[in-house]
Amino acid sequence: MDTLTNNLANSDTVGFKKEGLTSQSFDSVFVDKIKDGSEAYHYGRRIGTANPGVKIGESYVDWSEGAFEVTDNEVDFAIGGKGFFTIEFTNKAGETKTMYTRDGNFQVTTDGYLVTTDGDYVLGKGAGGQGQRIKLDPTQNFRVDTEGYIYQNDQVVGQMQLTDFADYNYLEHYGENYYYPVEGAELQDATGAKIFQGYLESSNVGIVSEMVEMISVSRQYEANQKIIQTYDRSLEIAVTQLGRLS
Repeated sequence: MDTLTNNLANSDTVGFKKEGLTSQSFDSVFVDKIKDGSEAYHYGRRIGTANPGVKIGESYVDWSEGAFEVTDNEVDFAIGGKGFFTIEFTNKAGETKTMYTRDGNFQVTTDGYLVTTDGDYVLGKGAGGQGQRIKLDPTQNFRVDTEGYIYQNDQVVGQMQLTDFADYNYLEHYGENYYYPVEGAELQDATGAKIFQGYLESSNVGIVSEMVEMISVSRQYEANQKIIQTYDRSLEIAVTQLGRLS
């Protein structure tokens, strides 16, 4: 239920990827009779196995691409294909690390740096190599082609850096739509990805399907609750009434 409500809460978050959970059964347990007077010498005897039901397995992220929303804003970008924008993220403690996102809702600061709405620097490729902050002339318009090259006055002034990963299972979710690699992650170029200026990628959360799933989960919870209440009443009768008759 927490996962479903988080998905719904972020249905309007740019570039958000919905999460899901798998279920798996508990390990079967052996059932024994212990200190039973009907057994010779009061020995215990195995009488079978019991399965206690299911539990939450693993969480996963649905990486399918969301729909593109036309904004015609020159600082809005969407990625077509696999890959992430590369961001220089600084936390509240002042620590800096590289994060990755599909959220291309950017801004240009007064001194010309391309940043996220939270003020984190968007990284690109430049003469100094990859991981360079993108700096523009804030008094001039700019254009970005599908390869990520940035033009001002018909001159290339930089290139956005798109990063991809060999296996998305080595990415951890941070905040609403940031991701960071964990040990074992393999970075690679986002070959085949294209950048579209004037667009934003919407969340891939289907509101109707999430609501239907939420209702289903709620009903399953209520059904299990009724089973427990039934067992509780049965035990109460066994203790208060059957015990008195004996």
